[in-house]
Amino acid sequence: MKQSLEVAEAVDARLAARLAQLRAERGWSLGELAERSGVSRSTLSRAERAEISPTASLLNRLCHVYGRTMSRLLSEVEAEPATLLRAAEQPVWEDRDSGFVRRSVSPPHPGLRGELVEGRLAPGADIAYDRPPVPGLEQHVWVLAGALDVTAQDVVHRLGDGDCLRLRVWGPTRFRCAGDAEARYVLAVVLP
Repeated sequence: MKQSLEVAEAVDARLAARLAQLRAERGWSLGELAERSGVSRSTLSRAERAEISPTASLLNRLCHVYGRTMSRLLSEVEAEPATLLRAAEQPVWEDRDSGFVRRSVSPPHPGLRGELVEGRLAPGADIAYDRPPVPGLEQHVWVLAGALDVTAQDVVHRLGDGDCLRLRVWGPTRFRCAGDAEARYVLAVVLP
């Protein structure tokens, strides 16, 4: 368990450095980034100094501003991408506040537009994204176990074992574990 915590802290530190680098590349102050993202300057500063581990919602807002998917951003803080990723090597990121665990099964790779993500939501977990990281992002949500409510364009889709929802994301979305057991799903993401 200690090694797992150390790995997570190392990923958080590299993520913080990458977030600071992305802002610097654009020549933005923390204030400018706060205006563009709707995230407070203090939260952005703490995230860039690895004083906090960003939530999924915070990363989604920053990904939108930087024109990246969350997987692409997280892959930028990983080691050089491999063509074969064994299950034990697949990067896992956890948003402890929301009960969301994200495994990058097939992370972004240069020359490829698609990626696969395994999501796990604890019972009662509810994640809302106010916008897609990239407008028109294609998503396929395939539920492996449990019940999942996915809201897109103000329509709630109740998904159960084996169900698949296909959509292009233009506005807010919401993922909610709708049952008493964990919801486990695969999210296929394809850049427009």
